Amino acid sequence: MDKSLLDVEQPHSMGTTIIGVTYNGGVVLGADSRTSTGMYVANRASDKITQLTDNVYVCRSGSAADSQVVSDYVRYFLHQHTIQLGQPATVKVAANLVRLLSYNNKAMLQTGMIVGGWDKYEGGKIYGVPLGGTLLEQPFAIGGSGSSYLYGFFDQAWREGMTQEEAEKLVVTAVSLAIARDGASGGVVRTVTINKDGVTRKFYPGDTLPLWHEEIEAVNSLLDIVPAASPEPMVS
Repeated sequence: MDKSLLDVEQPHSMGTTIIGVTYNGGVVLGADSRTSTGMYVANRASDKITQLTDNVYVCRSGSAADSQVVSDYVRYFLHQHTIQLGQPATVKVAANLVRLLSYNNKAMLQTGMIVGGWDKYEGGKIYGVPLGGTLLEQPFAIGGSGSSYLYGFFDQAWREGMTQEEAEKLVVTAVSLAIARDGASGGVVRTVTINKDGVTRKFYPGDTLPLWHEEIEAVNSLLDIVPAASPEPMVS
């Protein structure tokens, strides 16, 4: 078999960057849009932020199939839960359902997820559910292959009590930084802001994102100042 076909036949994986950030009044979730199959980009504009309820969303990373089936099951259970209680489920309930399915099937699932939302009892909350099914309540959470480039950045950039605008700017900046550094992250940036007023989705095309280091055009380079002489052709 042609070795170039092996990558195409691999399971779809979202080597990715997902982020959840709390701010003063709600949460902001963000993700890139590249879905890969081995070395092949299967989808350059996928949506990795999935709605669970009206007030809770989940960011998905790892195996696309695994994260999608977990999201579908959790959405079904939360719908039944809402009907029984007569009111929306809390963020903690949704996160615990994600944790329960991930932990009970940890030998078969290859996915890490970030659950974020707002409810009238605790306000905006972010929960990380990494590979294996641990549940971590955090002021911010990052996941996916691009997260390894962002830990130091978040230690310096995140602060408690940010405004909605500051949180959204932080998420977009962080995802664009991961896209510049991580080959498995790319495409566009999508964000979802959740607060007491509802849900707002935003879309940032790739050509509007901040540029980083090697992507910035050189200024006052010697190559711009001194015209390069045309090389002589080689004669064999």
